[in-house]
Amino acid sequence: MIKFNLLALFFFFSVAVNAQNKPLAIKKLVVVSSYNQYLASVKSNPSNELVEIKKAIPNIKLDIRYATKNNFMQQVMYKQARAFARRPVVESLKKIQKELNKKGYGLKIFDGYRPYAITVEFYKKASDKNFVANPAKGSKHNRGCAVDLTLINLKTGKELVMPTPYDSFSAAAAAKYENVSPEARKNRDFLIAVMAKYQMNVLENEWWHYDFSGWRNYNLMDIPFEKL
Repeated sequence: MIKFNLLALFFFFSVAVNAQNKPLAIKKLVVVSSYNQYLASVKSNPSNELVEIKKAIPNIKLDIRYATKNNFMQQVMYKQARAFARRPVVESLKKIQKELNKKGYGLKIFDGYRPYAITVEFYKKASDKNFVANPAKGSKHNRGCAVDLTLINLKTGKELVMPTPYDSFSAAAAAKYENVSPEARKNRDFLIAVMAKYQMNVLENEWWHYDFSGWRNYNLMDIPFEKL
C-alpha cells in the first residue's frame, strides 16, 4: 500500500510539473485587412461602420497630427488628414459635442481609428513603450473605438489649457496627476467627466485618450484611410 501511494504521488507531481512546463495556448490575433470583409461586417451589423467624424459632426475641429510631422514620430504616418470611428462612437461624440456647444465649448480631434500597421510602426520607434499600444494585443484605436481629443473655446477656436500638450510622454499626462495648475485641472476633469457621461472613458496615463465602453465588440482593423 505504501509503495502504491508513493507511485501515485510521484505520478501526480510528474503530471503537475509537465502541466506547468507546457506552453500556454496563445490566442491568434485577428486583424481585418480585407476591405470586402469589412464591408460584409457592416452589412451584417451597421454598428461596424467606420464613420468619418467630420462628415457626421460638421462643426467639430480636426488637428490630425499623424498626417503631419508634428507628432512624437516626427514623420508623416497618415496619407490623409481624416478621422474615423465606429458608428456608436460617433453617436456618442455627437451627444458630447452638442452638450459642449451649449456651454461655449467644442471638441478638437487629434486621432481616431488607426490602421493596425501604424500601431506596429509606433511600437518599433517609440522611446517610451508605456505610451504606445503593443501590437501583440493591438490598440483600441485599431478597433475604431478610441479617440484622442481636447477642448476648444467655440468663439476663439483656441484650445483650453490642459496639463500637457497632446502626446506628451511626461508623468503630468496622467488623468489624475495632481501637480498641475487649477485651470488645467478644472479643464481636464471637466473633459473627463463629460466624455464618461457618454460611454467614453479616459486612459489612465493620457488625459486626451478616450475608449468607447463597448470596444470589445469590434475587431482590430488594418484598412487604410484611402479605402474608407
